[in-house]
Amino acid sequence: MADQEQGFVVRDRRGSGGSDDAPASSSTTKQATPASASQAAPSHDAPAMPVTFSSFVISLGSSSLMLMGEQLDPHQAPLSVNLPQAKEIIDLLSVLEDKTKGNLTPEEQTVLRDMLYALRMKYVTLASLK
Repeated sequence: MADQEQGFVVRDRRGSGGSDDAPASSSTTKQATPASASQAAPSHDAPAMPVTFSSFVISLGSSSLMLMGEQLDPHQAPLSVNLPQAKEIIDLLSVLEDKTKGNLTPEEQTVLRDMLYALRMKYVTLASLK
């Protein structure tokens, strides 16, 4: 009994209405592995924010700012500056602006325009110092 591995049961309740009493027809037993365990039980430490166009733009902008040495946390160690990679993200956002012209809400348009302005100004400032 000691050499047997303990498994877990995965019940797909999408087709059964989600009741706990009736197992779904596609119920299977799988052995727990580190890869499947992390996929089966997502972390519930922080509530997941919905992915929106604005949050995507902000995420890319934050990455570019970090590549330009911006510290998001004052207690964080100083980051190394990588201007070429920061410029790639700025260029990517510029392409996104061109390709989505006329298809964004006013709020999304404002977020993208303001983010690009801030990133470009910081980039020009840093590039002129080198």
